[in-house]
Amino acid sequence: MLEFFITHLSWLKLIGIAVGTWSFITLVTWYKTEKRIQALGGHAPSVPTYWPLGIDILYAAVKGALADKNLEFWQSLFDKAGVSSSNLKAYRYTCEGAPGGRRVIFTADPENIKAILATQFADYGKGKPFHDAWFNFLGDSIFTTDQERWHDSRQLIRPQFIKNRVSDLQTFENNVEKLLSKMGGRGEEVDMAALFFRYTFDAATEFLLGKSVNSLDNPRAKFSEAFAEVQRVQSIVERAGPANRLVPRGSFYNGLKVINEFVNPYIEQALRLSPEELENNTKSDSGYTFLHALASFTRDRKVLRDQLVAVLLAGRDTTAATLSWLFYELSAQPKIVQELRAEILDYVGPDQPPTYDDLKSMKYLQHTLNEILRLYPAVPFNVRLALKDTILPHGGGPDGSLPIGVLKDTPIGYSPLLMQRRPDLYPLPSPTFPPVNVFAPERWDNWTPKSWYYIPFNGGPRICIGQQFALTEMGYTVVRILQRFERIERYWRDGEQVMKAEIVLQPGNGVKVGFWDAK
Repeated sequence: MLEFFITHLSWLKLIGIAVGTWSFITLVTWYKTEKRIQALGGHAPSVPTYWPLGIDILYAAVKGALADKNLEFWQSLFDKAGVSSSNLKAYRYTCEGAPGGRRVIFTADPENIKAILATQFADYGKGKPFHDAWFNFLGDSIFTTDQERWHDSRQLIRPQFIKNRVSDLQTFENNVEKLLSKMGGRGEEVDMAALFFRYTFDAATEFLLGKSVNSLDNPRAKFSEAFAEVQRVQSIVERAGPANRLVPRGSFYNGLKVINEFVNPYIEQALRLSPEELENNTKSDSGYTFLHALASFTRDRKVLRDQLVAVLLAGRDTTAATLSWLFYELSAQPKIVQELRAEILDYVGPDQPPTYDDLKSMKYLQHTLNEILRLYPAVPFNVRLALKDTILPHGGGPDGSLPIGVLKDTPIGYSPLLMQRRPDLYPLPSPTFPPVNVFAPERWDNWTPKSWYYIPFNGGPRICIGQQFALTEMGYTVVRILQRFERIERYWRDGEQVMKAEIVLQPGNGVKVGFWDAK
């Protein structure tokens, strides 16, 4: 029969038959998919596209990332979905598109984010594509796994962040004195973003490994440079979607080699200790390290490597980025600096290191940290994958009140950054409540955000287990800096800063400021 078709039909007809068959199969597949979606709930408003396979969405995403305009890209998705932003009550913060031909849902709706992270936790996860994309860097760590494997990782790590470990502030003190020595004192210009990333890297490696990499003294440390480069390439790969195979990875693999060569000797050293020695070190404040604690539970080298690198990523970057944004804002608002410093001096004076209880008792300090995390959440954009056919509870139907059907393996992107800057989720501006985009710690004096409107540390079962560690490190650092210096001078112009979001949200142009010693 095949010979008959080849003999009696022209190539043009064969091509026509092939195209017709493909079109029929595509139409049937689309119909079946639509029927499944409609059975669950329906669609979110759609982002219009004008290029085949939604390539214009991919192009806009990569362009926005390269120009440090990720927030603007996300906002444009909701704008293009066809709902007027002038009517905030009707404005839907959930839409969908098909970049690369694959359905993707975007949301900054607290009800949908709550469902993804908590009430429908079993329906959503990191998923196999995310795990595979990050495997070379973070392996099977807590950040790349789901279900039982994720639960095992969390149970392994959680005990290391109990209160008596978090409240041990000596690691911070060991490194903050070195940081202070790099900050001048007579108004000299320094880039605090660069210093904070080196400072938190030193503190994190001392906590994790028992030995700091001393990047404050050696800013060109091979390990820290490799770590930064691996993150840079990883973020490009993540945003490139189906085109990620075109991203050059030479520096990525070279950086991974440096990271592994640095970490592995510490792992081997820990594994040479007997269980009794590990237990004694873990119980002792002087001998304790995160690695020793993990090694007392598992002897698996890969598990140790993956969890170490994952916690190092979280422990360095999120804290450094938040401190950078804080001193960027403080340098423009001397009244806040004065009020914050007055509280610090009232509690601990100009020289005494604060205790954990001191930090928690400083109300204005806590409000300041809350406010900077509101404006600049460390992880501004995140993603989950539907692990089975399910729904999102909000955003479908003519008025956005109906559920959205979500098929298995559909990615859901969500943005704490955009959600936490939504004016409609806040009281109207007033003399006691400044506009949403203004840095104002005093707004927290008589206001608390509603549940799921504020998630700088994520939420639900996957809420950040290092939350108190990060808040303690940030608070301690702020106190020690403002004990030493009474004034911060800014060396940047309005409008020149950008929000760079590779993995965490950081000031893209550094934080150029000067410090003046207290008299």
